[in-house]
Amino acid sequence: MKINSLEQMETIVENNRSLEWDGWTVKEITPSPVGWSKSNGLFRNGIWNIQKLYNIKFDGWDIPSKFVGNDAK
Repeated sequence: MKINSLEQMETIVENNRSLEWDGWTVKEITPSPVGWSKSNGLFRNGIWNIQKLYNIKFDGWDIPSKFVGNDAK
């Protein structure tokens, strides 16, 4: 789903525990027992995770619709 509003993206990140900001990039971090063997694996707070990055493009962020929920307009 395409999100082209900073305000809407801020709300989405605020309402999803697995999302966080890294500059203008949105990071999805989910626990994974096989994270240690993945190129996008991340060891944080004593557990392995998988990290996915959603970079901003000229027309906004392209994120999975599972994160949008009631924020979609």
